[in-house]
Amino acid sequence: MARKNALDDPVIAATAWGRFRRLMGWMALLGALLVMAVLGYLYWLGVPMPIHLIIATTLGVWLTFMLGTALMSLAFLSSGTGHDEQIEDFLGNEAGYDD
Repeated sequence: MARKNALDDPVIAATAWGRFRRLMGWMALLGALLVMAVLGYLYWLGVPMPIHLIIATTLGVWLTFMLGTALMSLAFLSSGTGHDEQIEDFLGNEAGYDD
């Protein structure tokens, strides 16, 4: 039988999701600083900077950074709250798949 804690408990869930939102907020700020650094570097190199390049660079760098942050944060959230241990092995083998 699966344990009934982790994200099923409202207190643990509120704490975990609060931590997740706080981390994402700080990482969004760091991502914006990273975008400014990349645009500054391109300007320093003397690359012509039409508005389309600025928009594409901003979206490409920031969204890639945020996607990686979100996926890693969710993996740590799931593991850190014990949510991963709630999975039941219906096949009865240790690896969780057929041999």
